[in-house]
Amino acid sequence: MEGTLHKWTNYISGWQPRWFVLDGGILSYYDSQEDAWKGCKGSIKISVCEIQVHTSDSTRVDLTIPGEQYFYLKAINAAERQKWLVAMGTAKACLTDNRTKREKELQENTEALKTKMSELRLYCDLLLQQVNKIKESDELGQTVETGLDTGKMVKSTCTTFLKTLEECMQIANRTFSTDMTAHSPPGTPPLAAIKQNKPVNPAPGSNQPSPELEHLEQPAEGDEKYDTPEEKETKQEQNNKVDQSQELPNNSEINGIRLQRETASVQEENGEEDETQKAEDTEQVETFFSTMSHRFNDIRLDGDNGIPTQEFLDSCYAIVPVLDKLGSTVFAPVKMDFVGNIKKIHQKLMSDPECFPTLQSIVLHEVQTEVAQVRNSATEALLWLRRGLKFLKEFLSEVNAGERDIQGALNNAYGKTLRIYHGWVVRGVFALALRAAPSYESFTAALVTREGDELHSEFTNSMHRDLGMYLPAMEKQLAILDELYEEYNLESDEVV
Repeated sequence: MEGTLHKWTNYISGWQPRWFVLDGGILSYYDSQEDAWKGCKGSIKISVCEIQVHTSDSTRVDLTIPGEQYFYLKAINAAERQKWLVAMGTAKACLTDNRTKREKELQENTEALKTKMSELRLYCDLLLQQVNKIKESDELGQTVETGLDTGKMVKSTCTTFLKTLEECMQIANRTFSTDMTAHSPPGTPPLAAIKQNKPVNPAPGSNQPSPELEHLEQPAEGDEKYDTPEEKETKQEQNNKVDQSQELPNNSEINGIRLQRETASVQEENGEEDETQKAEDTEQVETFFSTMSHRFNDIRLDGDNGIPTQEFLDSCYAIVPVLDKLGSTVFAPVKMDFVGNIKKIHQKLMSDPECFPTLQSIVLHEVQTEVAQVRNSATEALLWLRRGLKFLKEFLSEVNAGERDIQGALNNAYGKTLRIYHGWVVRGVFALALRAAPSYESFTAALVTREGDELHSEFTNSMHRDLGMYLPAMEKQLAILDELYEEYNLESDEVV
């Protein structure tokens, strides 16, 4: 559904007509129907907001996410408000039903995963006790039979531990399938169709509401156009050369011969340059890092080194397939944690896209509201996402430096980044995952866009070229976040 509603802006501007579009469970608004192509000025998720009708005004409806976001709206008349209420109620009901089913499945699988993790901790403790018993038996010089019996118990415990771990992986794969985690978070809803007729502006005049104020609306910036005169200059130069050649006297054989020689020389040089350029182009091999949909080196920071939230999250989603290339099953828990943190931050972004354009704005907002260090906050999610990105950066840096032992590169990266934050159980999970790491040949074969390109003579150079642009940008943005967390003392030594 789409149409004009009046939106409360502030006490200076009051009620202002806006073009609203309800699509995919998201209500977005634009300055006008004609300006929809410029992009929406704000949006709210119907599934998570409260829909309230005004007690005395039959044209007004309020949409609120308590403590987060407020939309105060007025329709042209009571009948028009009723249409919007039906549309929003239907969207909310459908989304809630689907979400309830997904949440139920997710909750069941999460509980099963927690149970299995508890079993892993139990077997880990039991394994430590049995190992200590073997050490004591060896120091006391007990019989060989006692040592054999203890060894059998250790073997049995290890077998049970691995079986339980495999069940954890199966639950994780079932809960966080590739189809669910491979897609980027939903972006801005589609633009409204631009029609010939203009929307009818309702007559102004209504009482101003007493609830909380919203921020002043910022005018949308216009598109800028840039001229590129290089082609004109090139064409002018070519025309000048032609004119000069035509001005040569017909009876001047010497000048004519000289011009022919110079022209032939220039053509020969240009031909050689073209052939060289073609040869260089054919030698370039596309890799995973040159064909990513979003890259850290494509992100443009603002004047205060602000990191755009949506672009950063898109780049994080784009690097997730690297974990699949290392082993989709054994790295499922790592991927599950990585994607979960991205979704938490994205949920915070969608609660008020205008207020959270950068990662810094999210963290500062939660610091000011004293929820930054609350469990499951966006700040905590960004903390763990940052640690996961550091792990991937260190691993890729090892590979880019020439390390061909994938298991060794992963182990070194893990030791530098995540190990100090993990307890015995999680370290054990990582140890098993590292042992299942692919060979260098298998990993590089997964990084090409065309089968067999990993055998190309220029593949290694192309991979170094792409990582040479990708990793420094990634490192710079992580360093900016490090400074932010250090400035506000948001680091945590908690072990999981």
